Amino acid sequence: MRFRFCGELDCPDWVLAEISILSKLTSVKMKLLCVQVVKDLLGQSIDYDKVHKLTADAKYEEGDVKASIAALSFILSSAAKYQVDGESLRNELQQLGLPKEHSSSLCKTYADNLNNLQAQFMRQSLKLSQLESTEWRVDYILSSSELQEVQEPMVQLRFRVRNPDTGDVAPHSFNMPADKFRLFLSELKQAHQVMEGLAL
Repeated sequence: MRFRFCGELDCPDWVLAEISILSKLTSVKMKLLCVQVVKDLLGQSIDYDKVHKLTADAKYEEGDVKASIAALSFILSSAAKYQVDGESLRNELQQLGLPKEHSSSLCKTYADNLNNLQAQFMRQSLKLSQLESTEWRVDYILSSSELQEVQEPMVQLRFRVRNPDTGDVAPHSFNMPADKFRLFLSELKQAHQVMEGLAL
């Protein structure tokens, strides 16, 4: 059977196995566990002490706790990525064997956080480093410690690149002989033409 929250594919077997473990929780504790998983998906940290208290009554072992968090994380993130509405998700989870109250609790948390989850996933996807500045210099090397006579121009390039995750700017420097620089420049121009063609 195909499910929208799985991208119109079958539900993974490991998620199916966790449905019965999640069913051991009360629906209220299921909602509170979902809140912790959503916090994790939004870039905050899970309060594992709270999670262990929530799962203590269901006699979860350490492996069950981790597997439940992984299954809820998969369900919530996949549903948000595939833009599944709360009602459809609730129906699909019930088809997989999750009790109605549990499905409703999960879907209430999902619906309340759907926009935030999608915004977070957009920020995390297709992150590219940003070129801040370029510096260059041409040196004419007459000789070196290895060779008596070199008589060759050497191009020194320095790029300053901003990391999209941290915002830090890091320098990247390298040297190349003139013939390699000509090849490098030619390939950059070809890549630029391809990218211009894609933009149209």
